[in-house]
Amino acid sequence: MLKELEIYLENLLKELGYEEKVTILASSKKELGWYQLNICMALAKKYHENPVLVANKIVEKLDYRFTSVNVAGPGFINFKLDEKYLLDYLNSGLTNFKVFVPNITKKKVVIDFGGANAAKALHVGHMRSANIGEALRRLGVLVGYDMISDVHLGDLGRQAGMLLSEIKKRGEYLEYFDPNFKGEYRSVDYTPTELGKMYASANIAASNDEERMEEVREITAEIDKGNKTYLNLWKQLVAISSISIKEVYDELNCHFDLFEGELDAFKDIPAMLKKVNPYLYESNGAMVMDVKEESDTKEMPPLLVIKKDGATIYATRDLATIYSREERFNPDEIWYVVDNRQSLYFEQVFRASYIANLTDAKLYHFGFGTINGTDGKPYKTRDGGVMQLSTLIELISNLIEEKMKPDIIDDRLNIKNKLTIATLKYADLMSYRATDYIFDPVKFSSFDGKTGPYILYTVVRLKSILNKSVKKDYKILSINSIEELDIYLKITELESVLERSIRDKSLNYITDFLFELASLFNKFYNTYHILSETDETKKESFLGLITIVYNCIHNLLNVLAIDEVDRM
Repeated sequence: MLKELEIYLENLLKELGYEEKVTILASSKKELGWYQLNICMALAKKYHENPVLVANKIVEKLDYRFTSVNVAGPGFINFKLDEKYLLDYLNSGLTNFKVFVPNITKKKVVIDFGGANAAKALHVGHMRSANIGEALRRLGVLVGYDMISDVHLGDLGRQAGMLLSEIKKRGEYLEYFDPNFKGEYRSVDYTPTELGKMYASANIAASNDEERMEEVREITAEIDKGNKTYLNLWKQLVAISSISIKEVYDELNCHFDLFEGELDAFKDIPAMLKKVNPYLYESNGAMVMDVKEESDTKEMPPLLVIKKDGATIYATRDLATIYSREERFNPDEIWYVVDNRQSLYFEQVFRASYIANLTDAKLYHFGFGTINGTDGKPYKTRDGGVMQLSTLIELISNLIEEKMKPDIIDDRLNIKNKLTIATLKYADLMSYRATDYIFDPVKFSSFDGKTGPYILYTVVRLKSILNKSVKKDYKILSINSIEELDIYLKITELESVLERSIRDKSLNYITDFLFELASLFNKFYNTYHILSETDETKKESFLGLITIVYNCIHNLLNVLAIDEVDRM
């Protein structure tokens, strides 16, 4: 609705001989008007006119939708909206959330997030990639993008050499390490938990034994070169590890169209290198590519593509993945949701992709900040190690358990799990994507304040009222109080909230909106008796308000991948 009015005002300005972008702002002084235009000072400066005279010219031309119009100060235009126009808009969005979704140019996007390493436990950093990536995927779908998501597992590299060296050290499945073996290879039967412990053991051993580390390097290089027996064994370990990785992503409500990784890029490396080779040159035995530009103000080192031993690295496989995505999907854009510390690396890879013409897609790295503890330092375990995601989930789950009503017995575990994930997700998405933030478990698991549980508590209230009401199709017939008006004016901002979120690829605008809308509703809820209201017109409007608020919160929680609860 506000976008429609902004376009109308821009056309009106053209009729008056002016050219200016119009933004309608919510007014902080409701007694002067619900909204404000502050463009007249800029127009006056641009066209050398008096701002108040410019404002009066605009006011004279406004149509019926603008009411209680007044000019204040040096040319601020304040106004309210025609109530029927506002109610028609609200009623059209009562059950149809698309009314509030911005009309944005459609595009096909591959979004790359997750990035878990095979055979390693997910840590808290993986939570950020998963939460932000999944929410951006859902937001893209909401605004009409064709979204293709890929977990892009880290299923090559040092961890492969670590695990295979540990298996060899234990004397298990030794046929895989015997080049003269001619029989049938056994299938491994490790569990994901066992693999995690084996990796930890191998990592400690190799860190303290250079000979063991050299063996790890040799095995890793053999896998990279395509050693069939090593690859056979490693792919089995990746498949086992992927079971637990999928379970954690499922717990976080993350959906991937593709569950691919670096191994999948192997087959595309030759075709990619054919395009990249003309730009490679030797440096200390390795093959590198210059990606610096004349406009660079900081050092931009060459991109290493092939190591001096002929092995590939992350960059080789990322370039092959970009080539593959172009060939398979022909996307308009590819988004990488990876932490800020990888920004230089992605800039190198993107430039190399453009130089070698690997893709026509626009490549973007949407980085994110770190999770810090209450001490302001990166979130770790008590002994200083990187905190596993499962440990953080358990910590929040225990805090939620303490706050739940004791009489909730049926489905208690399911409700607790949903509240736990809501706590993590809302806290994780509440800050601007690129900034670091402090994670306070006690604060963010509270049922009051700006938290996931508070939003879900509001949902419980909304659903309880709707379930108790007789009718199911309500209309907003009138606006009877300032509490109702505040809610409706907040809802008129929703389209611009979604527009900013998809523009900046950050979900904090949505979490802010959810908290503000929930707070306004709870103020209304504590002021009026809804179901016992005797005035039927007013009661109908109250229940219409409940319906539209629930519709907004329900759909926005779905964007954030937060599940609702019926009790808590």
